[in-house]
Amino acid sequence: QVQLVESGGGLVQAGGSLRLSCTASGTISRINVMGWYRQAPGKQRELVATITSPRRTNYADSVKGRFAISRDDAKNTVYLQMNSLKPEDTAVYYCNAEVRRLFATTSDDYWGQGTQVTVSS
Repeated sequence: QVQLVESGGGLVQAGGSLRLSCTASGTISRINVMGWYRQAPGKQRELVATITSPRRTNYADSVKGRFAISRDDAKNTVYLQMNSLKPEDTAVYYCNAEVRRLFATTSDDYWGQGTQVTVSS
């Protein structure tokens, strides 16, 4: 089994910064894509940023220039540095990883439990 555990959420004032972390554990052979998604109350879950194994990144237009995604493959960890936070960034942030387990021939998607980010105005 594979588990994703997030940390780093909290309450911050507008203009502030937070850093989210997500570590994958379990019988992992390889992690292909890692990413962050968010879901605000009454809205659908949306992509924030993704990063592939060769370090190609993709960002939602709403966070470009403010957020930065990175990963440490030795630790099976993905990070999201969030700067210049705005009240509209308030949401539950979910970690996602496309993981190939040991002895598996295909990869599966896994999700973390979510971490709350609240930005006050």
